[in-house]
Amino acid sequence: MEKDNQRQAVFESNRCYIRPFLESDLDAFITYRNDPEWMEFQYFKGLTREEYKEILVREPSVEKGAQLAIIHKADDSLLGDVFIKKEADACWIGYTIHPAVKRQGYAFETVQAMIQWIQQSYPGLKILAGTSPQNLASIQLLEKLAFAPAGTEEGELIFQYA
Repeated sequence: MEKDNQRQAVFESNRCYIRPFLESDLDAFITYRNDPEWMEFQYFKGLTREEYKEILVREPSVEKGAQLAIIHKADDSLLGDVFIKKEADACWIGYTIHPAVKRQGYAFETVQAMIQWIQQSYPGLKILAGTSPQNLASIQLLEKLAFAPAGTEEGELIFQYA
């Protein structure tokens, strides 16, 4: 399976492949995405399996917004997901890690690899992320990755990669 994931990978980090979703990822995805406490600050949640399948299991398009699976290289398990959307002069990013693997560096490692991929694929574009002012873990992660506050939009703090 690792070779399949490697072939499908959009980009990778030391421990993970980031690739399009497969139908086999859906059960693990739903486990954390439909956990109301864990997903307090997220928008893409609470859908049925069929709704998630329709949105996730297709060819990703960065121009329309691509949700990609974070797959652990060691055992091919789903660790979380990332979102990338290219707009006129910026790429917006988002990320979610499964609560079973929180605080193990996967979000940092994956977002760092995503930044490098965006810079290579879309040179010169700003990289932006939005987060709830109450989501301290996300704010700390963005600051650790060298994002700087860039204002607010619809109640979210906006950060720009420096």
